[in-house]
Amino acid sequence: MHLEGPEDTRRWAKEQARDLVAGDVVALCGDLGAGKTCLSQGLVAGLGSEAAVTSPTFTLVQEYRDGRLPVFHFDFYRLESEAEVLGIGWDDYLDEAGVVLVEWADRFPALLPKGTQWWRITPTADGGREVVTMEAPGES
Repeated sequence: MHLEGPEDTRRWAKEQARDLVAGDVVALCGDLGAGKTCLSQGLVAGLGSEAAVTSPTFTLVQEYRDGRLPVFHFDFYRLESEAEVLGIGWDDYLDEAGVVLVEWADRFPALLPKGTQWWRITPTADGGREVVTMEAPGES
């Protein structure tokens, strides 16, 4: 899917959020500045949250509970090991009746459950973004 820029990215993600249900996990992959946070903003808004969504790079996880489903927004960028991910309550969040959204998910793919939706976002030469669904790293 080719997206024209940040607003188009948010709009598209907002549309995708309509199909999300409790227990879904969405894994976002892409380089720095690719648009993972724009996708996150659209997904959270599409689930009905009014929150100002930012990347949880330093807080590691943000919770948005004011929409149709709670969203638990992770950023694995600064984490060094699977043990660190588990130490911030990863398994507990997976057991919640909400949507788990993970930026930099490909850093620890073994921790993401079967059925995770994997999306890769890549900037294009025209200033847009290309979003593709993909298989979990290591599967094919």
